[in-house]
Amino acid sequence: MGHDITLDLADEAATLALGARLSKVVAAGMAIYLHGNLGAGKTTLVRGLLHAMGHVGKVKSPTYTLVEPYTLGPLTVYHFDLYRFADPEEWDAAGFRDYFNPLALCLVEWPEQAGDLLPFPDIDIYISPRADGRKASLFANTTAGAQCLERFS
Repeated sequence: MGHDITLDLADEAATLALGARLSKVVAAGMAIYLHGNLGAGKTTLVRGLLHAMGHVGKVKSPTYTLVEPYTLGPLTVYHFDLYRFADPEEWDAAGFRDYFNPLALCLVEWPEQAGDLLPFPDIDIYISPRADGRKASLFANTTAGAQCLERFS
């Protein structure tokens, strides 16, 4: 799609800042998938985004609940952590498919755990370790994702 972006993240503050920058360009109806090993900084990025959007309070990874909703004005942000996700039937039973709608922003950690149950993401973000911190690579998969990353850069 174009407008792919790669950034160096020196530390946690840089990861929070990336989330804050993203918060200025994301839109309702988008799905953003976060990829990276345990401890890569996926939840830290989400925390930076949510705090920049006005959420006050803790942001913890919803490892056991699978999803944590945040209502920020007219927008609902759903933060998924599918690390422990095991059963595709659980996806339908929980009604998660309905969360992906034009009024919501969905941020999904460990999307590969849900396989083809998930809608196609607007943006994929890969966070990987480097000798001097981390690298974040942002890839647009849809027109909305490309427009978002265009505004980002």
